[in-house]
Amino acid sequence: MTVLIGLTGSIGMGKSTTARLFNEEGCPVWDADAAVHRLYGPGGAAVAPMAAAFPDAIEEGTISRARLRAIISRDPSALARIESIVHPLVARDRADFVHNHLTNLTDLTKPAPALVLDIPLLFETGADRGMDYTVVVSAPPEVQRARLLERGTMTPEQFENILQKQMPDAEKRAHADYVITTDTLESARAQVQSVLRDIRQRMTHA
Repeated sequence: MTVLIGLTGSIGMGKSTTARLFNEEGCPVWDADAAVHRLYGPGGAAVAPMAAAFPDAIEEGTISRARLRAIISRDPSALARIESIVHPLVARDRADFVHNHLTNLTDLTKPAPALVLDIPLLFETGADRGMDYTVVVSAPPEVQRARLLERGTMTPEQFENILQKQMPDAEKRAHADYVITTDTLESARAQVQSVLRDIRQRMTHA
């Protein structure tokens, strides 16, 4: 049986690093952000339906995130229409990842410990209902803020705006089967290994 782990966490919590640590432990990782990048790129499945709904969002045959942001700023109701196009395509990409892994196993004696599905809106979209276990990546608020502002890619005001749109970290942690705190890299690695050990034990005694 292949275990599905839903991995999530608010911006700046260290989710990408944690996903990499799971991968280093032998877990194939599906990344929702990377899937959106594929869907928005040349020949991506989202390009045609988005062009029909929002022609201004298309630039040189791809979907421009900057243009989408401009559209949403002019008409906030556009966000729901955009999500109605993109979310089903992302879900299909995720399902294809799982299906392809299950049907293309080459070494049945060494199955992957789990498939990790990196989904920023795991709980918000209800995707957690399709997972065997959920893992939330967390960090103290001051660490989260410092990480993001050190990147120099957003202002404090933009950071606060993003936080207001995301499910609070405490609420995510309350929903999770496991919480990984990314205080240091080695601590996060040890926690990832502990999660996988615990899941193996649960599966053995199921």
